Amino acid sequence: MSTGSGAASAPAPTTPDSPRTSSMFSSLRIRNYRLFFAGQVVSNTGTWMQRIAQDWLVLSLTGSATAVGVTTALQFLPMLLFGLYGGVLVDRLPKRPTLLVTQSAMALTGLALAFLTLTGHVQVWHVYLAALAVGLATVVDNPARQTFVSEMVGPAQLQNAVSLNSANFQSARLVGPAVAGLMITGVGTGWAFLFNGLSFVAPIAGLLLMRSRELHTVERAPRGKGQLREGLRYVADRPDLIWTIVLVGFVSTFGFNFPVYLSAFADDVFHAGAGSYSLFNTLMAVGSLAGALLAARRGTARMRVLVVGAVAFGVLELVASAAPSLWLFALLMIPIGMFGMTVNVTANSSVQMSTDPAMRGRVMSLYMMVFMGGAPLGAPIAGWITDAYGVRAGLAAGGAVAAAAAVVIGLVLARVGNLRLSVGWHRGHPVVRFVPRERERVAAAA
Repeated sequence: MSTGSGAASAPAPTTPDSPRTSSMFSSLRIRNYRLFFAGQVVSNTGTWMQRIAQDWLVLSLTGSATAVGVTTALQFLPMLLFGLYGGVLVDRLPKRPTLLVTQSAMALTGLALAFLTLTGHVQVWHVYLAALAVGLATVVDNPARQTFVSEMVGPAQLQNAVSLNSANFQSARLVGPAVAGLMITGVGTGWAFLFNGLSFVAPIAGLLLMRSRELHTVERAPRGKGQLREGLRYVADRPDLIWTIVLVGFVSTFGFNFPVYLSAFADDVFHAGAGSYSLFNTLMAVGSLAGALLAARRGTARMRVLVVGAVAFGVLELVASAAPSLWLFALLMIPIGMFGMTVNVTANSSVQMSTDPAMRGRVMSLYMMVFMGGAPLGAPIAGWITDAYGVRAGLAAGGAVAAAAAVVIGLVLARVGNLRLSVGWHRGHPVVRFVPRERERVAAAA
């Protein structure tokens, strides 16, 4: 959901409409976006409750981290297989009616899973099927929600709205896991599924209450041949886009397998149960919320922030994999969440701000396909490493791959942009930035 309507040829995400800093909540002045934002607070809380309950239910039914990984994979596999086609559809369809359909479909899935669990008939294949159904709806829902933000707020507020959407999601992540943990231990997982199903009433109502005349209309792409190839060519011709998406792919595939890692750390390493699993997720959400709000305040998406954030994220996972105590591991979830969200928001904002609005659905579907679709590849691998060598080895491997990919791709981006990495100090603080080589040569000549 990020940013301006810059031309396709613009290599940098910053636009004249994008100040270096802005009011942290400026996009909430827009009525349609306030309705959207409020509905997502409720729905995202339910989504996080279902995620926690779903992972714990599968672990309870099977006792296998691999099964948890399979569940995650099924939920994100449709995005990997059909994500690009979802982007083509989103560029053709009106966004608000499309979201009404996808949100209703996900509500029905949550209610069906609640019914099966509360009546005692749930089996692991039911959970697999529900995860797959949500994944199919997400193929269209994700790019539609991302691109609909620009229609609600316009280009000047798009960067801020993207960051607030992430803050919204992470705020719900603070509440959802905590409430889910209480529900699981108190009354069972079925009630968490029921809350999630009912929570979709809020975003559906918000969509229905919006004023159509206040939306920023974006011309929809006509039906035609070759639109999928056109979107791929557009990205392939833009090194700033393609390498950002590749970096996100490595980080999400190997570093973001927290449903596998955190449930196994809680159950197998610290023997602490659902309460600690909920605590890990909650503390990670604290860091993620901080990262999202800092991004909303920052106002621009800088490539060096993306690269440094990804390196820090991977290194912190390596440190957490060796944590000797539950509380040290739990506290490390805060900076891991902060740097993980920095990578997510910065990459999302950079890609959207650099993309022509007419191509945004297809480009964002590719971005989301890589970001979310990496899970079907990474989650089973993480589950297998966890079952075979222990969860510490699994988390360490994921962090090492994420950090190494960030370093390599950062150097590639610097070479493409004729930049060099500069590390120094400014007012007592370390400063890491990319400096144009042309400027370096001019300074040396002077």
